[in-house]
Amino acid sequence: MQQTKIKRGTFQHVESEIYAYHETRKEILRLKNEILHGGKSGEDENVGGGRSNLPGDPTGRTAVLLTSHKKLEQLQTIADAVEAVYRELTPEKQRLIRLRYWTRPQTLTWDGIAKEVPAHRATVIRWRNEIVKEVAIKIGWR
Repeated sequence: MQQTKIKRGTFQHVESEIYAYHETRKEILRLKNEILHGGKSGEDENVGGGRSNLPGDPTGRTAVLLTSHKKLEQLQTIADAVEAVYRELTPEKQRLIRLRYWTRPQTLTWDGIAKEVPAHRATVIRWRNEIVKEVAIKIGWR
């Protein structure tokens, strides 16, 4: 893991993105379906002026919308970073992520998580810090 320093606000933002990972995945699917099946998102609202810059064929139009949709692109980057870091983790660290961020309702304290992993409380907090930094680096945030 890299020892790059990240800002406190970035750390908190990345942590909130790890918490929201499953909701982010659902949002990505929703946006893709909206684009593929003709929703409002990304539609050309060029009413009465000139021609659209999107291809005339439906497949080309869909491809352009999928690749140029900013929100979808951002969510995909975040989800991909969380997944990539998670895949590289040891089973103990993966368990930490599942217990700390993906178990709802969250009933465990750091001491409780440490007992479950099992590792010392300071160790699991250090792991958390390293994991959050790695996700931030993969996303390109500092």
